[in-house]
Amino acid sequence: MEEPKRLYRSETDKMIGGVCGGIAEYFTLDPTLVRLGYILLSIFTLFSGVLAYFVLWVVIPKRKG
Repeated sequence: MEEPKRLYRSETDKMIGGVCGGIAEYFTLDPTLVRLGYILLSIFTLFSGVLAYFVLWVVIPKRKG
């Protein structure tokens, strides 16, 4: 049986905490597009995306091993 897909912070494709890289890996998207979407979300929501990023940084685990 195949292991279920899990969301982890990226260890290889990260700029700050690996959150956008991990989301890109999970959904098999280009990390640049995820980062661009995050920036646009942050700007248009009066920078509440910054708070969301730090919450995700704490909630999404690092990949072990």
